[in-house]
Amino acid sequence: MSTFALIGAAGYIAPRHMRAIKDTGNQLVAAMDPNDTVGILDSYFPDARFFTEFERFDRYIDLLRRKGDDVDYVSIASPNYLHDSHIRFALRVGATAICEKPLVVNPWNAEALRDIEAESGRRVFTILQLRLHPSVVALKERVARQRSSGAGPTELDLTYITSRGSWYFASWKGEERKSGGIVPNIGVHFFDMLLWIFGPVEESELTLLRADSASGILRFTDATVRWFLSVNAEYLPAECKAVGQRTYRSIRMEGEEIEFSEGFTDLHTDSYRRILAGDGFGIEDALPSIRLTHDIRHSQPNGVSDGSHPFASVVA
Repeated sequence: MSTFALIGAAGYIAPRHMRAIKDTGNQLVAAMDPNDTVGILDSYFPDARFFTEFERFDRYIDLLRRKGDDVDYVSIASPNYLHDSHIRFALRVGATAICEKPLVVNPWNAEALRDIEAESGRRVFTILQLRLHPSVVALKERVARQRSSGAGPTELDLTYITSRGSWYFASWKGEERKSGGIVPNIGVHFFDMLLWIFGPVEESELTLLRADSASGILRFTDATVRWFLSVNAEYLPAECKAVGQRTYRSIRMEGEEIEFSEGFTDLHTDSYRRILAGDGFGIEDALPSIRLTHDIRHSQPNGVSDGSHPFASVVA
């Protein structure tokens, strides 16, 4: 059994890490978050020590180390702009780091971590869960078959709307310097998925970029992908609004809908199983999508045209 510490225990995604630790038969010994609303810990690890101050958390982890009870892994679910600092902490105490997406906001932060990882002799893993989604794996295999058969370029529309209330823009997620904005914050795992399936991007065109929505076109060697991201419930399809559905995911390839609505619940646990087996996704795996999201959010939008994603014209 391995021992874990968790930084960012009060966030939205933290319970998935807690569940993954428990489901893989391991133990959470310490958790930290400035917010003390973490009753969720009782459902998984009621005996875990909890801290609201990083310095006291650091002191406790050091105490364990000096007693010979080193923490094996540090899971990081803190705000995006703190990820690289918390990864450095994990490596410094001799632990393996498991970091939520995006690994970092800026590519140079990832490149620096690569050097620190090599110096520490420990590993940095990240959660690229869509690579493990059965529908995404099947799509990658389908694209590979089409490519080998000499089929023509693929056209794909990717749409992701995950509704957020006004709290979102009052939190760190709404501050671009902390989250990177909507493109890395809710889109980085989709961009990683596209790069994993289609390879390097040859051309990226940004249609629109707003605090609540973004859209553009990615051109690969044998594919063109129109993408749309939003946290605004106003842009949900009518059928979602009719049943109170607040999240909409859609991948359409050549006009055919790829089933993609289910299968997300266990992906963190699957990711942990791979990491514990030494087969997780590391810094080099994450870098291409970090570079792409950085380039996108620093591009100048061209505005809506005939070739834009259909949802972009609704926002514009």
